[in-house]
Amino acid sequence: MLQTETRTAYDEDLNVFRDQVRKFMATAITPHLDRWEEEGIVDRQAWRAMGEAGLLCPTAPEAYGGLAADFRYNAIIDEELGYAGCTAGFSLQSDIVVDYIAAYGSEDQKQRWIPGMVSGEVITAIAMTEPGTGSDLQGVKTTARKDGGDYVINGSKTYITNGQNADLIVLVAKTDPDAGARGISLILVEADRAGFARGRNLDKIGQSSADTSELFFNDVRVPLANVLGKEGEGFFELMNQLPQERLSIAVSAQACAQRAFDEAVKFTKERTAFKQKVFEFQNTRFTLGDLQAKLQAGWAHLDWAITRHVAGQLTTAQASAAKLFHSELQWEVCDAALQLHGGAGYMNEYPIARLWRDARVQRIYGGTSEIMKEVVARSI
Repeated sequence: MLQTETRTAYDEDLNVFRDQVRKFMATAITPHLDRWEEEGIVDRQAWRAMGEAGLLCPTAPEAYGGLAADFRYNAIIDEELGYAGCTAGFSLQSDIVVDYIAAYGSEDQKQRWIPGMVSGEVITAIAMTEPGTGSDLQGVKTTARKDGGDYVINGSKTYITNGQNADLIVLVAKTDPDAGARGISLILVEADRAGFARGRNLDKIGQSSADTSELFFNDVRVPLANVLGKEGEGFFELMNQLPQERLSIAVSAQACAQRAFDEAVKFTKERTAFKQKVFEFQNTRFTLGDLQAKLQAGWAHLDWAITRHVAGQLTTAQASAAKLFHSELQWEVCDAALQLHGGAGYMNEYPIARLWRDARVQRIYGGTSEIMKEVVARSI
């Protein structure tokens, strides 16, 4: 269980909320993790259960069914999901997609989609990455060409979280291929549109329960009213939402790192080698002592970042630094924790194996560690 006594980002009301989240996780999430891993997808019933518990899109305005809460509520949910070892795409919907619609959507779009996202009846995805385009969003090839009162969309996307489940996709497309960043728009595409198709549920190294898919758009027609915000401003809309997206990953990474550390402590205190507990060897104690110091600093930094974000003061560079630091820390802790398990760490029956696999992508999606270093460097 995550220790919260020294946390500075949360007050008593938020601690009560965390207790409610933990109780829900214990009954509705944790018992199903192994099944979801095997099936490669989280069933829609779990999404509806999350919605019924008030754990989807808590920052959504009350007018559309949300709690109008601040990001600290999202962070608590992310921490508890991360510590539980759940990699489902709930945070994508709650921390990223809903804010795009709330910030840039028309009144009709908000009324149509946000209530279902809050209840879990509607599952969303955001489609940026393409087979030949990753971090360089200006290089996307998917096009949305005007034809009368519609956009006609052609292209493909890959590595799309929630791709198999999604009812609604926020699509990054070129509405003006010759205008660079100003030619990119965000367009809402309903999954029942003719010409839209899902590819396979991709076979990943880790995070198996998070369905990740290829998406194909073959002359998909959507009305011009489906543009999110203003045509040609999609790139800037994406940039405006980066701090919360990267902070969300940092929050999850820190919680997962703590769980890996706790698993290592538990294992080394139980396992005996050469007539003493593995924990008693100096190498074990030095390794754990070093990790504990880094985790302590990590929690303090995370609270600082969360507090700044809630106050509207977290910059893109600061959020990128947080994503860089915490995702790299997650990998360091998970790898060291697996090593302390010895051969047992390579066995899937131990939680550390899954935690280790799931950690690897955190340094890639949401912006690679290399891109994060570049963003931070540009702010110096």
